[in-house]
Amino acid sequence: MRYAELFGKRVRAIRRAAKITQEDAAEKAQLNSNYLGEIERGEKRPSFEAILALAGALNCSPAAFFQFDNEEGNEKILRKKIEALVSESSLQQLQHAYRILKALLEP
Repeated sequence: MRYAELFGKRVRAIRRAAKITQEDAAEKAQLNSNYLGEIERGEKRPSFEAILALAGALNCSPAAFFQFDNEEGNEKILRKKIEALVSESSLQQLQHAYRILKALLEP
């Protein structure tokens, strides 16, 4: 998953946790609600000013949008990320990854 998608998921999660509609959040941040939807879907990358405005509208720190640790704590998400990396790898990359994983996981 790309960082824009992770960022958007965090924005959406924070907005929903605050029980604020997308339209209300966009209005408070002085953004177009369609643009906020694109941000939440990871289609657009907001400017620094838009990030600050969203943080103000959602009453959170801008840093909260960049806390992706929960994504890496989810086993299903991690497995999908690893599978996506492996599916796009060359034979040489697969061999290298195998050697690293074998060294890390074998007793």
